[in-house]
Amino acid sequence: MVFDSSSDQFSAALFSVFQHILTIPRLPNRLPLTSLTPLAGQLPWASIGNIPVSLLVQVTDLEAKAHLLANMVVFIPPRLQSLPAPAVSTYLETSASILDSFPPDGLEPISKTSMVTSWNIKEDSDDSDSETHVQKPTAPPPPRVKLDTKTFTRLQTVVSPSHINTLVTKTSNNPGLRVQFFRFFLSLSSAWPAKRDQAFSAVVFSPNGSMLMKEVWREWIRKSPLGKTSRTGIEALRDPSNQALWPPLLFLVDMYTHTLRTMTDDEFFSTGGARATSTLRSQPLLLDEVADFSKQVLNIVFPLYWNEDQMNVMEDSVPGLPAMKWETARDKLTRCLKAIHARDSRRKFTPEDHWLKTSEIDMQSFCEAAIFEERNLDRTSNRTLTKRQMAYISPRLGVLNNIPFAIPFNVRVEIFREFVANDMARVDAPGPDGGAVGYHCTIRRSHIAKDGYDTLNGLGDKLKRRIRITFIDQFGNEESGIDGGGVFKEFLTSLSKEAFDTDRGLWLATRQQALYPNPHSYAKESHQLSWYRFIGRILGKALYEGILVDVSFATFFLAKWLGKQSYLDDLASLDQELYQGLLFLKHYDGNFEDLSLNFTVTDNEFGETKTIDLIPNGANIPVTKENRMQYIYMVSNYRLNVQMKQQSEAFFEGLSDVIDPKWLRMFNQQELQILIGGTEEPVNVDDLRDNTVYGGSFNEEHPTVAAFWKVLRSFDQAQRCAFLRFVTSCARPPLLGFKELNPKFSIRDAGSDNSRLPTASTCVNLLKLPLYSNEYILRQKLLQAINAGAGFDLS
Repeated sequence: MVFDSSSDQFSAALFSVFQHILTIPRLPNRLPLTSLTPLAGQLPWASIGNIPVSLLVQVTDLEAKAHLLANMVVFIPPRLQSLPAPAVSTYLETSASILDSFPPDGLEPISKTSMVTSWNIKEDSDDSDSETHVQKPTAPPPPRVKLDTKTFTRLQTVVSPSHINTLVTKTSNNPGLRVQFFRFFLSLSSAWPAKRDQAFSAVVFSPNGSMLMKEVWREWIRKSPLGKTSRTGIEALRDPSNQALWPPLLFLVDMYTHTLRTMTDDEFFSTGGARATSTLRSQPLLLDEVADFSKQVLNIVFPLYWNEDQMNVMEDSVPGLPAMKWETARDKLTRCLKAIHARDSRRKFTPEDHWLKTSEIDMQSFCEAAIFEERNLDRTSNRTLTKRQMAYISPRLGVLNNIPFAIPFNVRVEIFREFVANDMARVDAPGPDGGAVGYHCTIRRSHIAKDGYDTLNGLGDKLKRRIRITFIDQFGNEESGIDGGGVFKEFLTSLSKEAFDTDRGLWLATRQQALYPNPHSYAKESHQLSWYRFIGRILGKALYEGILVDVSFATFFLAKWLGKQSYLDDLASLDQELYQGLLFLKHYDGNFEDLSLNFTVTDNEFGETKTIDLIPNGANIPVTKENRMQYIYMVSNYRLNVQMKQQSEAFFEGLSDVIDPKWLRMFNQQELQILIGGTEEPVNVDDLRDNTVYGGSFNEEHPTVAAFWKVLRSFDQAQRCAFLRFVTSCARPPLLGFKELNPKFSIRDAGSDNSRLPTASTCVNLLKLPLYSNEYILRQKLLQAINAGAGFDLS
């Protein structure tokens, strides 16, 4: 019997074909080839738009859905270009609905934890699920769909570049189909995380990838009301009339985040105009468009944290994406926002105060509430809260841990100091005798690092308590004096100089003299890892006490403190030659067989060369034009993340004993460096003078003091920094000004001998200045002292 294609009987018959025939496992293998081709050609694919998708998905179980999808991608993709829009819409909607029904990684075979076709690198932990410092109860693995090898192989078509790019082409010039494609793509990336990067790359690195992102921005997002005002309300975000706007927004967010992973700063700032050359892949958006896009995303993300309790982010779905919770969408938006902010932190391109939300919240009440909420967190549980958990507990802590740049840096520093002060009050609670519990250590000046390690390393988080130091001089005698904090500062400063000395073998320096852990296998031995933990604790103690340490760390190493991965652009500071080689490969148009590359890297240690597979069987997998981005990504990951993983984790383990990781997450890498070593701002002599204490016969009106300030003002910035290092041991001023210097800078008279140099006690930030007879002599003696490194004179 033949039914009219517009009749209900026809639709019911076609529905039965999908429900009962296309759900048969390995259908193409069960039919003779002579029957397969006629069946594929005679089925009315153009009429599948009549099928009720929701009903079809409801009446089939999980495995039947997987077989339906596998059979659909055998029969339909070769005919996509000739299908009418309703049929394509049904195909996309059915595929998306099937994918939405699968648990994460449900399509991955249980026997294979990683596939060659997957990049298989953990998402940047800006996605809160990937937090590595959280102790969670062991959960059973998610259910997996039982798939035979042939079905699994056919499902690979879903993420293949040819399939995805056919869909991109077919849905162009049809806004309705485009939105369906965006939804399909988001469902695919959520349902199959192991194939996420492969799917992203199929779009981003296709010939039309940049044009597609431009189209999404200019035709959907730029015109969208979402995030257009700084006070975007939750009502606008939930508005059902905006449901067609969320799929393109989140699609662009995912694509652009992925693009930034393998985009160098040169490419990012090329503006996509005349400056873009054959060696620079122009970035999809102009810089002013990136600024507008980031502001729009910020205006959406902020209320998702600030109104966490009203949004019910863990349960409610995003309009237009019924399978996606607000929490997942917020993670995507946050990850993209932080990637753009990282570029802006390295080279400013956004307007002043672009990232701040100070106009929407009262800073004083924000600080007070954040400090109160942090103090009242349960400190008895043996776990570190994830960024998602922080957002759930407190909107303020959620903002500080996820989008900290929405709050001014100086405000966050003040909050950090208050967090530490609260913690100090807790750990320094009086002991049984009424005094604060602390530790006394005896340190030989000739063995500061060794004695420090032997006496303090075993303290763990007890290092937060008061530590009093007694030095033993070269003759074996105890040095006189009571440690009121200054001697400990001297010990910490001296220990840091030894611990971070690159000659010790634990640290290497970039060309900019920024430190990072030695990736050599020697540094991975248990004793060396114990030293990394100790050094982490010592640096944590310096941060805890507000003592500046004159050391600079590589940004890719600082990123690990925040749980972030490093990518191609960070490689330039680690290995310029390798970086240039990967850039050459990225833009290479020749025959890849001539390069003879495979998915391996080589390490050279003690004259021996070791070959390491980047992926299973990597030595037998050649690098091609199609997979070169995967290769670049994985080489960068190996050099920046894998090689120094153990060392970095050991260091951070020690650091976390003293500094709560959630406190660090309030800052980015550049801000962390300022927190450690002070600001790069010019030395403000007036600020220093306003926060100076005088001793002996000195006061602010004394002629020698007046001459000193006049001389210091005449110094250039390099000389001022040298002076600051001379008296405080750190060349950079405190980040909140000299009021933060502890103890305060002080000047005391040191006799009237014109031949004597000024000296300093860096442990108490004290300058001992002779009463020179004139300004000229004072200037010459002071310059001689600070440039000769003279001074460390304990009195």
